[in-house]
Amino acid sequence: MDSEFNTLEAKVAQFVSLCERLREENVVLRQQLVSAENDSKRLNEKIDTAKAKLARLLSRLPD
Repeated sequence: MDSEFNTLEAKVAQFVSLCERLREENVVLRQQLVSAENDSKRLNEKIDTAKAKLARLLSRLPD
């Protein structure tokens, strides 16, 4: 009986440890996601600016 209890206790401890590690990993992943979304937004704004500049330059070319 003690052996079964000790095995169960060890498994619960492993489970708790895994949950804590995954929680920490989720925090890091959420931060990385926010950073990636901000980078994407900034790059899309740069693309839009470049498109507008190119359109202005093309409109100045003679037909």
